[in-house]
Amino acid sequence: MTETDLFSPLQLGSSLLENRMVMAPLTRNRATTDFIPQAMNVEYYTQRASAGLIISEASPISPQGIGYPLTPCIFTAAQTEGWKTVVDAVHNKGGHIFMQLWHVGRISHPSLQENNALPVAPSAICPAGDARTYTGLQPFVTPRALEVDELPGIVEDYRVAAENAKQAGFDGIEVHAANGYLLDEFLRDGSNQRTDAYGGSIENRSRLLMEVIDAVTTVWPANQVGVRISPENSFNDINDSDPQITFNLVAKRLSSYGLAYLHTIEGDMANGERKINYREIKDNFNGHYMANLAYDLERAQTAIKQGDTDMVAFGSLYIANPDLVERFKANAPLNTPDQDTFYGGDEHGYTDYPFMES
Repeated sequence: MTETDLFSPLQLGSSLLENRMVMAPLTRNRATTDFIPQAMNVEYYTQRASAGLIISEASPISPQGIGYPLTPCIFTAAQTEGWKTVVDAVHNKGGHIFMQLWHVGRISHPSLQENNALPVAPSAICPAGDARTYTGLQPFVTPRALEVDELPGIVEDYRVAAENAKQAGFDGIEVHAANGYLLDEFLRDGSNQRTDAYGGSIENRSRLLMEVIDAVTTVWPANQVGVRISPENSFNDINDSDPQITFNLVAKRLSSYGLAYLHTIEGDMANGERKINYREIKDNFNGHYMANLAYDLERAQTAIKQGDTDMVAFGSLYIANPDLVERFKANAPLNTPDQDTFYGGDEHGYTDYPFMES
């Protein structure tokens, strides 16, 4: 019997992946001013189509969900059509691509909101740090706590975005419940201090996420829907008092849906620390598990062979190496990512990284 490794195929919903290497969702801030994907976005994703699965950069589901300049969105017909050109090009190269659905919650700024409105959150707690705006970095503001009667509208925004992603031809969707954005803000007790049905217990704090999954699985089969979590990540000034217990239960609750996968950032992006047992989270989830954070070829191969994960997502390595699959297979040298060109700009640092010589 052949040993399963990073280059083994995997059936994921209706998609047969050629390998278990995933291009992680990567915000690059290169859409048009109307938040529509454009030609260089098509080229960027097409270059990376040999990944077993591409997860698109996070795409806001509504004007309220926007938190950064020039991020491609998925709430208008023009945005949907723009994404369709990306998806068609990836499919023409034999690739598979899921769309990541995003609401940034409090990680926004009035200048990015309609009518200079306050960003929204589970509780009116101002995160430390700065928002990226069209005029540079500006301090975060104290968000407005959402009223209970507003939450069904947000759930509906996710459902409509899921419909749009289907219209664009994606192979599935990923619900972004990580990294200090809206759904993660509800999950973690450092940012959720509500006393109603959406706060307090882990069951209550995960209620909004489950309602979103209920909604999007009326559009997509559950096995074409993934969820991303980040139990220990402190990015965007977020924390939880007991991430092991919180996310063991979140994983267990998500298991009942028969989802495509659970995508987990294993540790803190700020320093790489891992203090909890991620195998416990995997074992609480009855489905494919995707590991993410600072994996290289050796570590990824070991994790898959030991059964600690089914897939591995790579971030900055995919920014710099469009042919990462081929480089890993050949054990070839890797290009070095240029962090100065990660966010915003033109084709430089985006589509001009060299491919491995034939």
